[in-house]
Amino acid sequence: MSENLTDARVERRPKLFETVVQTLRSQILAGEFAVGEKLPTESRMTEIFGVSRTVVREAVAVLAAEGLVEPRHGAGVFVLDHPTRKISAITADMGSRISQAVNVLEVRMGIEIESAGLAAQRRSPSQEAKIQEAFFEFERLLHRGEPTGKADFAFHREIAAATNNPFYVEILDALGDRTIPCDRNSPWFSIEVLSEDYLSRLQREHLRILQAISAGDADAARDAMRAHLGAAQDRYRQRLTGQQAGYQQRASRETQT
Repeated sequence: MSENLTDARVERRPKLFETVVQTLRSQILAGEFAVGEKLPTESRMTEIFGVSRTVVREAVAVLAAEGLVEPRHGAGVFVLDHPTRKISAITADMGSRISQAVNVLEVRMGIEIESAGLAAQRRSPSQEAKIQEAFFEFERLLHRGEPTGKADFAFHREIAAATNNPFYVEILDALGDRTIPCDRNSPWFSIEVLSEDYLSRLQREHLRILQAISAGDADAARDAMRAHLGAAQDRYRQRLTGQQAGYQQRASRETQT
């Protein structure tokens, strides 16, 4: 056998039921199905997903094991309350206060620093490619002057997926893309976060994370993610300082008049 053979591992394609699980899980956590609501019937889901009844049953079994749904004999499959749904509810009701943004960033740091390290250790070639694709989608949108928030979230989500621990993805999905400041739907969106300079700095931080993951350097990946989210905290602090300075200027003008 030739000694020049490269690693010929073939990336496993997701099984059909895994695709169904991922779609239903995302919809449930996003609140598209209310607690106690009945999922579509088995026959209807076979039509929606284009799969067999066996595949639907496998998917429901996984969701039931995760505590997201409860099959009731003769009645159907019903959505249960779940801790990550509570996170989704909190983030859906977030105000625009910067203190909330700082709190969310602290939670993200607790999750994403470790997920970056695990992604460096565990990612498959396909998962690494998806992280890179999200990175270059951000770059494409940046150069076109289009909103980058969705691509930003996708970059972080693909890193979470590359841990091969579904709970990292679930928590990030529960927090949602509204936690990304450069997303127009974010409560902390501002004109500043659309500036090319701001977004270019974000992208340079993303590049360091991507390079560390590609190199399989878990410590460097954690450091790069810590620096990235820490820089986001600093940017919020700068906004607070700016608000204080603005108030001081207004107060000075009022005193002079």
